[in-house]
Amino acid sequence: MTVPSETLRLAADFPAATHEQWRRLTLGVLRKAGLADEDTPTETVEELLTHRGYDDVELAPLYTADDPTPFPGPPGLFPYTRGGRATGAVVAGWDVRQRHADPDLTATGAAVRADLENGATSLWLVLGEGGVSPAGLPAVLEGVYLDLAGVVLDAGAAAVEVVPGWFALVADRGVPAAEVRGCLGVDPLGFRARTGQRWDGPAGEWARRCAAGFPGLRAMMVDATGYHDAGGSDAQEIGCALATGVAYLRELTAAGLAVPAAFGQLEFRYAATADQFATIAKLRAARRLWARVAQVCGVPEAGAQRQHAVTATAMMTARDPWVNMLRTTLACFAAGVGGADAVTVQPFDHCLGLPDGFARRIARNTQSLLLEEANVGRVVDPAGGSWYVERYTEELARVAWAWFTEIERAGGMGAALDSGLVADRLAATWQRRMRNLAHRRDPLTGVSEFPDLEERLPIRPPAPAAPGGGLPRHRYAEPYEALRDRSDAHTVATGARPTVFLATLGPAAAHNARAGFAANLFAAGGIATVRPPVGDDDPARLAAEFAASGARVACLCSSDRGYAESAESVARALADAGAVRLWLAGGPAGHTGVTDYLYAGCDAVAVLETTLRDLGVA
Repeated sequence: MTVPSETLRLAADFPAATHEQWRRLTLGVLRKAGLADEDTPTETVEELLTHRGYDDVELAPLYTADDPTPFPGPPGLFPYTRGGRATGAVVAGWDVRQRHADPDLTATGAAVRADLENGATSLWLVLGEGGVSPAGLPAVLEGVYLDLAGVVLDAGAAAVEVVPGWFALVADRGVPAAEVRGCLGVDPLGFRARTGQRWDGPAGEWARRCAAGFPGLRAMMVDATGYHDAGGSDAQEIGCALATGVAYLRELTAAGLAVPAAFGQLEFRYAATADQFATIAKLRAARRLWARVAQVCGVPEAGAQRQHAVTATAMMTARDPWVNMLRTTLACFAAGVGGADAVTVQPFDHCLGLPDGFARRIARNTQSLLLEEANVGRVVDPAGGSWYVERYTEELARVAWAWFTEIERAGGMGAALDSGLVADRLAATWQRRMRNLAHRRDPLTGVSEFPDLEERLPIRPPAPAAPGGGLPRHRYAEPYEALRDRSDAHTVATGARPTVFLATLGPAAAHNARAGFAANLFAAGGIATVRPPVGDDDPARLAAEFAASGARVACLCSSDRGYAESAESVARALADAGAVRLWLAGGPAGHTGVTDYLYAGCDAVAVLETTLRDLGVA
């Protein structure tokens, strides 16, 4: 049966919702949650729910057409916010790029071929210190069609040996220069940032060679992931990338390249995280700002930034590593939606050592699924036009441009690295993130939240150590994983895991929620918990249960009413039974005999450090 179109009114029959209605309804929810009271005016709702990230960009709870944002332009045209190509990834998808750093030439060669035969479209080869021997480049590329698969080199100081070897390999195999694709990966400032060492190889000469005879090959890689790993925010990562890119433009034009050709020799690498909207906005803002650099240089048409997004090492965890599959899926999705030209998904066991074949397969298939089944690449800039994303992009670009210009005023990226300006600014941001991680405002599933004390981690051969000496390399999970490592070492040495006794007061309905909260928090530091078979209010029985448990630390768990009735008497009994510290799961309330409190937003790392110390864990 055909229904006349004039009868399908649907939402048209309802009155239009207003901003004021949303405010009133939201305020009602906030009052029920205890985040507002009866005197809170409706016009403060947005302020109550507005969040500020590490760049101090305001993220509001609601965006509308009234929020001012600049026109982002169409895809493929200046300012390239919506992508450097008019068709985006619609025709062929983005470049699925797999990273290889195993010094074993046989293993790496087999992994390279497996990747290319099963979905990867280009290779990222780490050579020299921390990777494959430069002399082994022909061996790991044995059987690889270099006219079909792009190759990105990452050789650091070994580039002086690797790059000539790469050109020789291409020539020996008779690959037409016009069909060679990839990047030489030369990144002197990135190398200085990672190692503290200077590298003064012939980058200009190689760039001229690429520009003159290899149209699909770029010489320079602006790798900004090191700034993210050092604790930097999204805007700081973009600003450092812009300053590095401008430094390379100066170097290449001084070496004789025309300005448009110099722009064509640069590729940019960014970290993609599980914060999908932040990653989408970062990639869009980076393209817009690089286009602005090109405009200032008088060549706006050369400003389409080529981007390689890598799932961030900083967000990866060694504990409960299987959750990394979820993190990298979100990051890969964000990178694709954000318009990255190439994407690398790191294997879930990255923090444990060299990945096995299964981990590499899952990393490949994550991209294949998003491209082939979810069709993420079938729409150009799908986030474009979202009031939230457009505003986020605009604000992030504003902050990143301010940081970039500050670096330029300090003498450029090289001077800013040498003076400590970059390191100090990144360290300050890392300290902010550390506080949020410690207070679990930035939760880590499987680490700071819902850890599994019984997990059995897969065993992997150790990965070669990357060169250091420059900016630090951080991971979000490191404070909790250090605590877990201490606890596990104690367990192996003594045969018993550090344990806290949960003194559950009253019936299950009164204590279960807080007992679960406390157990989850202690487990984040590798500390087990035991509790009586049933809740009890009798101080003598709870003290006897505590003594029998062998624990030295106890935590009271009940409702506020239960605490008012029994907390102080139970605390005295537990102290008399030998408890060296008495926690209470709940907000600070001044109960006599209670040492300290566990609550949402408390410093969990400090709690765990204190508890391990009380339990005699070194």
